Amino acid sequence: MKKTPFFILLFLALICFIPETEVAHISGDHLNTGDTAWLLTSTALVLLMTPGLAFFYGGMVHKKNVISTMLQSFVCMGLVTIIWIFFGFSLAFGEDIGGIIGNPTTYFMMKGTLGNNSWPAMPTVPLILFAMFQLKFAVITPALITGAFAERIKFNAYLIFLTLFVILIYTPLAHATWHPDGILAKMGVLDFAGGTVVHLSAGWAALASALYLGKRKNTNHSPAYITYVILGTGLLWFGWFGFNAGSAGGANELAAYAFATTSTASAAGAITWLFFDMIRGKKPSAMGACIGAVVGLVAITPGAGFVTIPHSFIMGLAAAVISNLVVLWRSKSGIDDTLDVFPCHGVGGMVGMILTAVFAYNEVNPAVIDNGLIYGETKLFISHLIALVGVSIFAFGGSLLLLKITDMITPLRVSEREEIIGLDHSQHQEEV
Repeated sequence: MKKTPFFILLFLALICFIPETEVAHISGDHLNTGDTAWLLTSTALVLLMTPGLAFFYGGMVHKKNVISTMLQSFVCMGLVTIIWIFFGFSLAFGEDIGGIIGNPTTYFMMKGTLGNNSWPAMPTVPLILFAMFQLKFAVITPALITGAFAERIKFNAYLIFLTLFVILIYTPLAHATWHPDGILAKMGVLDFAGGTVVHLSAGWAALASALYLGKRKNTNHSPAYITYVILGTGLLWFGWFGFNAGSAGGANELAAYAFATTSTASAAGAITWLFFDMIRGKKPSAMGACIGAVVGLVAITPGAGFVTIPHSFIMGLAAAVISNLVVLWRSKSGIDDTLDVFPCHGVGGMVGMILTAVFAYNEVNPAVIDNGLIYGETKLFISHLIALVGVSIFAFGGSLLLLKITDMITPLRVSEREEIIGLDHSQHQEEV
């Protein structure tokens, strides 16, 4: 008789302890149908970004690794959702424990999220909708990392690392930044839609992954389908309006403003990348325009609802130039960050975080207690510098440790033969 796999027994045991859902019987007058409708739409838009990322990354790799690379993004929509429902949301937004993590029992299995409960930062929408909106951020964050170790990681090892990353890196950062009792929130750190929580954490984890796994056998960059990259960029750009404008928490003027700053920064990033390549003697390329647009979107994410439109243009332009230079440096180094996740998301996120502290203005958003450096105030800028160092150390060091733990459980890297024949066949027995 075959032994029942351990994870099935564990799952059955957890099912036995699922609490009955608590329904809040309070007045629903504080809820707003327009805000709820917009956040439902935004939640769907943010989810669309993950399949968009799958196309974006999938089109950049060798043809023999397209399916594997796309699946690494796509699977996050399943696995991260299960983690979030069980205790991930509680870890991120549950009752505070030391300013760095939430109590895993607060919303275990979505306990207490039905009825008319709401989150203080988004009081006009149901709490369950806020939980689902935040879930989509948790889904895409580990998917962003996959571009760094594309074409050489075992799929089962990736699932373990993905699980550990969401629980031990993502949720503490989300709690510290977005929970009112979080340590970064109390420092006054501003992150409108995930520049620190999403892009900075994913960028540093990507660099750790690239260093830990080492180079591929074939590092020649020959994208399989540039048309996939263009399609993926379009889906990301479209979904990003839910990412940023949705973070306003309702159908209001702040959402419209975040929509405008997002449009401006992404356009600035795309055009700047093209022109900067031309200045360097390269031909303008579809890949360049797509990467530049995404870098602009990354940079504006932390400040979308805190900075003026002219300043959002500067943020997109600056991030495109700096990330382009870091990509050039990375290509000459021995670091095999396959799809330049660290130069684009990590560095783009850092540029956005710092420039948010430079340009944040309380006339754009009253939530800005301390104006940015350009307005003659230094407190916010110093807080962001401290947070940048702390988050970078935590995300990079923590990811290295998780990679080592995963490697001890099961080898992270495919064999040389599996890498040569391609991950589509060796990991999934499928091919384009």
